[in-house]
Amino acid sequence: MSLIQVSNLTFAYEGSYENIFENVSFQIDTNWRLGFTGRNGRGKTTFLNLLLGKYEYQGSISASVAFSYFPFDLTDRNALAMDAVEEMDPDYEYWRLAREMEKLGLSDEVLYRPYGTLSNGEQTKLQLAVLFSRENHFLLIDEPTNHLDIRGRELVSRYLSGKKGFLLVSHDRAFLDGCVDHILSINRANIQVCKGNFSTWMENKQRQDDFERAENDKLKKEISRLQETAREKAQWADTAEGRKIGADPLKVDKPKNYKPYQGAKAAKAMARAKAIGQRRTAAIEEKSRLLKNIERSDTLKIFQTPFHSSRLAELKDVAVCYGERPVCEHVGFVIQQGDRIALQGPNGSGKSSILKLICGEEIPYTGQLWRGNGLRISYVSQDTSNLRGKLSDLARDSGIDESLFLAMLSKLDVGKTQMEKDLSNLSAGQKKKVLLAKSICEPAHLHIWDEPMNYIDVISRMQIEELLLQFQPTILFVEHDKAFCENVATKIVKL
Repeated sequence: MSLIQVSNLTFAYEGSYENIFENVSFQIDTNWRLGFTGRNGRGKTTFLNLLLGKYEYQGSISASVAFSYFPFDLTDRNALAMDAVEEMDPDYEYWRLAREMEKLGLSDEVLYRPYGTLSNGEQTKLQLAVLFSRENHFLLIDEPTNHLDIRGRELVSRYLSGKKGFLLVSHDRAFLDGCVDHILSINRANIQVCKGNFSTWMENKQRQDDFERAENDKLKKEISRLQETAREKAQWADTAEGRKIGADPLKVDKPKNYKPYQGAKAAKAMARAKAIGQRRTAAIEEKSRLLKNIERSDTLKIFQTPFHSSRLAELKDVAVCYGERPVCEHVGFVIQQGDRIALQGPNGSGKSSILKLICGEEIPYTGQLWRGNGLRISYVSQDTSNLRGKLSDLARDSGIDESLFLAMLSKLDVGKTQMEKDLSNLSAGQKKKVLLAKSICEPAHLHIWDEPMNYIDVISRMQIEELLLQFQPTILFVEHDKAFCENVATKIVKL
């Protein structure tokens, strides 16, 4: 067993006046299966880069192990996968790699294919196999689930549950629950390490949040009562001060007609008012320490327009073909008003193609596709790479209200500083929130979302779940987050 010790860590990006981390201290065991969670933009990937020594920082990070990072940044994605493996780890041993590939369900033949022709899931599994074939490395695994289907996620989660010595960034609740034994969370006010899986951490956090809310309510009532009492005592003391005759009874020289009890009562009332004021100040200080770690989870509102017909779209015996080989065949389902349909299937089964086809893109297909006359669709793509420019420009080009758009982003915990950046400079999770907020603000009859939860933090996922359950818009979506699908979908269509 060895420890990674973080002491008084402070870091800010060059040119920024806002610290990402400030005097942060904690330690983690290199034998842990550690899940790493926190809202988008809190600094998870930044912390991994600090461990890798990519940035200068104040404080200290000490470790007796080497760090390896997923995903690898390969120079030639057209090379054979075997050559890509050698670039990832020039000292790899084939028997170790083959052992890990077998556990991940990868056959040897993938090594003899160009790396770029492997599916995203195959690339993810091959990179993980390379990482875990190494010895004496602590692995930094940054969001491996984004290109895995549900079955792939379950397989990788089981695989990781048999390993140790890694820090895993993921927002998939079921995935984390299946493979981690500790959680490192970046909260609003601190960084916390706790034992257990994600559900254990979430339960403890909700219990702590509920306790702080109750304490906050109790202190608010106490402060209000003390303020009223102090006001009454001060008012009485002022009145008594005006009525009293004579001087303080402790003074030696006393005038004629001196009535000591009036002065004594006034002094006593003033002392009590002062004590009440001190208690009130202490209560306010105690209250200020509460609620600092409670995450914003404001209610969202979606703007969906009712359609003139209960049936919005229908597919009958649809097949999508690129070249001679069909991607999918015999696809048929109806989209009724109020449906929340999860389109499921393994990677490469044509899910995205079906979504684009319904949206009206030029997709080669056979069979029948019917869309209601005048049907308005709001589409969220998997791909965020084309986002650039200002939020105001995107709002104008999309025909949505800018103030409403910014309000939705704020509710999704995108800060004002991030809103002022060029969209190309936002994190992957923040870019996805931009696309989701845009779709939420667009008046539409049907929302079509392609893997909307990729890179989105857990709290925001829960917000979006609540949005869909409360307003019940008609939506067709592809999503590999098992918990999200189970909570949201009213129908499942499997390819």
